[in-house]
Amino acid sequence: MVDFHEDPGPGTGRRAARADFLSDAPRLSLNGRWRFRLSATAQGTGPGLPDPELDDSGWDTIRVPSHWVLEGHDRPLYTNTAYPFPIDPPRLPDDNPTGDYRLRFDLPDDWPQGWAGGRTVLRFQGVDSCGTVWLNGTLLGHSKGSRLPFEFDVTEAVRPRGNLLAVRVQRWSSGSYLEDQDMWWLPGVFRDVELLSRPAGGIDDFTVSASYDASDGSGALLVTADAPGLVEVPELGVAVPTGDRAAVPHVQPWSAERPRLYRGTLTAAGETIELAIGFRSVEIAGGRLLVNGAPVLFRGVNRHEHHPERGRALDRDTMIRDIELMKRHNVNAVRTAHYPPHPEFLRLCDEYGLWVVDECDIETHGFIYAGWEGNPPAEPMWREALLDRTRRMVERDKNHPSVVIWSLGNESGSGAAFGDIERWIRERDPSRPLHYERDPSYRHSDFYSLMYPSLDDLERIGQRKEEPPEGVAAESPGDVRRRGLPFLLCEYAHAMGNGPGSLADYQAILESYERFCGAFVWEWIDHGLAGPGGTFLHGGDIDYEPNGGRYCLDGLLFPDRTPSPGLAELRKAIEPVGITVEAGEVAVTNKYDTVDLGHLEFRWRVEVDGIPAGHGGTLAVPPCRPRETARVPMPEAEVTGEGETWITIEAVLATATRWAPAGHVIAFTQTRLGTTPHHRPPLPATSTGRPRVLDGLRLGEAVFDARTGRLVRLGGVELTGPVLDVWRAPTENDRGQGPRNALAADWEAVGLDRFLHRTGDVERPDDRTLVVHGRSGPATRTLGFRTTYTWQWRDGALHLRIDAEPVGDWHDTAYGHLTVSPPRMGARFSLPGGYTDVEWFGLGPGESYADSRAAARVGRFALPIDALQTPYVVPQENGNHVETRWLELRGPGLPALRVDGEPHLDFTARRWTSEALQAGQLLDSGRVWLNLDHGQQGVGSASCGPALPERYRVPVRRHSWSMTLSA
Repeated sequence: MVDFHEDPGPGTGRRAARADFLSDAPRLSLNGRWRFRLSATAQGTGPGLPDPELDDSGWDTIRVPSHWVLEGHDRPLYTNTAYPFPIDPPRLPDDNPTGDYRLRFDLPDDWPQGWAGGRTVLRFQGVDSCGTVWLNGTLLGHSKGSRLPFEFDVTEAVRPRGNLLAVRVQRWSSGSYLEDQDMWWLPGVFRDVELLSRPAGGIDDFTVSASYDASDGSGALLVTADAPGLVEVPELGVAVPTGDRAAVPHVQPWSAERPRLYRGTLTAAGETIELAIGFRSVEIAGGRLLVNGAPVLFRGVNRHEHHPERGRALDRDTMIRDIELMKRHNVNAVRTAHYPPHPEFLRLCDEYGLWVVDECDIETHGFIYAGWEGNPPAEPMWREALLDRTRRMVERDKNHPSVVIWSLGNESGSGAAFGDIERWIRERDPSRPLHYERDPSYRHSDFYSLMYPSLDDLERIGQRKEEPPEGVAAESPGDVRRRGLPFLLCEYAHAMGNGPGSLADYQAILESYERFCGAFVWEWIDHGLAGPGGTFLHGGDIDYEPNGGRYCLDGLLFPDRTPSPGLAELRKAIEPVGITVEAGEVAVTNKYDTVDLGHLEFRWRVEVDGIPAGHGGTLAVPPCRPRETARVPMPEAEVTGEGETWITIEAVLATATRWAPAGHVIAFTQTRLGTTPHHRPPLPATSTGRPRVLDGLRLGEAVFDARTGRLVRLGGVELTGPVLDVWRAPTENDRGQGPRNALAADWEAVGLDRFLHRTGDVERPDDRTLVVHGRSGPATRTLGFRTTYTWQWRDGALHLRIDAEPVGDWHDTAYGHLTVSPPRMGARFSLPGGYTDVEWFGLGPGESYADSRAAARVGRFALPIDALQTPYVVPQENGNHVETRWLELRGPGLPALRVDGEPHLDFTARRWTSEALQAGQLLDSGRVWLNLDHGQQGVGSASCGPALPERYRVPVRRHSWSMTLSA
């Protein structure tokens, strides 16, 4: 029996690649339940698989499309860069799980089989990784290139009744060497399978060229096809034969912001093909990317196809959900990382409006472990396989107006094959520019492109003052050419766990220089797989080596498509309308690329101490053109002397769209009016009678432990604290990438996670003051903080000032030569577990950190303590709130506990300690652990990216902060 899985060739017996389209020709879906058996080797169940007489009644059944490892057969595997098999191209190990599929089907009674030269075509939209196909015992051929379609002409093999379709799928094949794309290895027939009827003399393939001339607003339509046909676009009055160009005096161009599609038809041989025509032109001129004559800025995300239960076998509803979430969060572009998506996704991008960088199904990242020796793009043996993947992508997706850039692949080093790919695409489709990031010469790319630069590096790139890449001489022709290219930031802001930070900082730079055409956050969704009890699994949960561990959990959505705080932060950072208040005016800047602001309404309201003040209305903002600023008078809003007054101005959708309702917020700003501080409401009623004091110290209604000097009671509340807290449960970004930026490892090495506390002198300067001196630090180290807690009872409340002075060797430690700074500077209290709710005035309602706070608003918020926790798949620091003016905790049968910052505090409240959070032990401890902090360091994106900027770290210096507690 023939075996193709180690053949480096892309396939055999297949029809030529062609455009994906919808028509009224008969189509039979073969999705459903198939017979299935998994075997341990590439030989599968043996040579009898295609035999129609084989009794498969004892086989399992499996749904198609799906991945067998998510259907109870074998297990999924995740690696980031490593191949899960020896690097011995094109060969694979003997242990090679192989799925044999069989389906019996009949043709519909009205299927036009064998009529006047018509053809029947069998199409697979995606098979991972090598699929060999038989119909009724006849070998049709095989194909590799998992995320790309392939077809066979089955006219002579198909029967009206009793058809047996057999498919053998090897998990590992020569094609796997080209598919090392930082994702789960998920084998199977995972996209649709269908039979297509093709009429004799009909059109099999066609190309739509719909250009737009921005100088006069005209369009030109040319549809070429492999058979004569008639092109009709009734709305434009167009009716021309294929091959004839139709000039249209005025059209509305297609863009991601206004995805204007003209619906038409292409008819031939009795078949009507649907056309969705978007007029647009893409070019690079003057070192900038222009669409329809205007510069564009991608506010993008990298999108793998992922569903926690179905893997990459997505349905249309899931695709729509993704696009709606993107549009609602101001995302305007998608890089199809790192392979062409299901074709339905691109149809939806055309309709909803998203710019698309369509990326080829090529990545050979695992050859880093071979020093790039034998890398397929540099080896002639792989040339045809690489070109085949390119052809199938371009031919399938060429008619989508949303696709504005072809990407040659991802992280595959360099080699002659990329020159072949570049030349083929430029000849086949000169209308779109090309992107490839990994070759430092950029000779095959129309863009300079990098991943994960620092803010400083990005600034230099914008100025065209970057250092030349390795191997490129300064001022050489290659260096000069690269500096003249537009810059596309294909990956940044690694969204792993709590983060990414600095999104607003990156966006400010991206909007400051003409060279930039945009950026794509890595990535859209966590690749967690459904686990027991509603949990999600990552690579490290699978007992297999090599293993990418938790690195698959790096998305702006949690695996169940719940938006993370990082997505809220991105939405604010990339909002397409800038609103600022300047000198009595509201300045509104249109950051859209192609549309004015006529589709938006501008609303304002005033709040005092977070409570609506009854003032509000709309602003009459003119329909400002792209990249222009309009100024309107500031609304007349009364500023009282009773509290902290803020005006909020929002840009909202004036009417509903297909992706969001009217009133959906696109952008907002807040500005403080006046300088009046927030009003401190009356303190809660204090307890009646004097608290009983046994072996303790008392200040007013407060009782302290005489030995430790810690507060143990305030009014009717029994509590303990504070202790100096410099620790947080490390985020994924704190852990860095291996040895790079491994802050958490250094923190643990010096003992920041295990501070011990000593009470020194406890002083009573007067009957209303208590001063507690102490020192906090880890065993085996000299570093730590000398602390002073100064308590005063005045005006019926307890005032606390904390001073923390660093001591010991924080810089260049005597042992290990480490330099560290604390992730937190705070005070931890233990409260009764009966507290259930928190109300606060400050930034909210979501979590916020020093470098991730743009999405938070100043307001008054109330949430249950349990709702303050962010359920990151891997437990880590979460739920912080910066610039809190005051907070109150309440619970049944307990006095309200109020804390006022002087002026502000960070706070977190949870039912477990940071140590338990780090250990993943998210169990109710019976207490509420309240942190009242001077601050925390930012979150950054160092899990795959630059180090946290110094300005977002907690410096090693004297820190002082104050608060008032009352109950």
